Amino acid sequence: MRSGLYLAVAMTALIALSGSALAVGDAAKGKAAFAEKCASCHQAGLGANPFVGPELNGIVGRDAASVSNYAKYSDGLKKLRQSGFVWTEEDMDKWIADFKSIIPDSSISGHW
Repeated sequence: MRSGLYLAVAMTALIALSGSALAVGDAAKGKAAFAEKCASCHQAGLGANPFVGPELNGIVGRDAASVSNYAKYSDGLKKLRQSGFVWTEEDMDKWIADFKSIIPDSSISGHW
């Protein structure tokens, strides 16, 4: 049950990809947005594991760069963690819209 909640949170945060962030609650749009923009690098939900990027279960409320079994964080994300950064829904919206708004000096590739 808890993993379903994590997936719902991850997908809700990703709704901004396909429309207004105010469209919260449209699971179908969230699922489609996740599949289109995130699933090529990230997993979420029951049995999710780090892939090209870390798994996204429970990301809201989690320290940046803190998935213990993922070792490929960028220097920018590591610095963010060292600063005490904890992901919020608003931060996820910013990241999705323009990840460089959170870590301007990032060398992360593959993001839109």
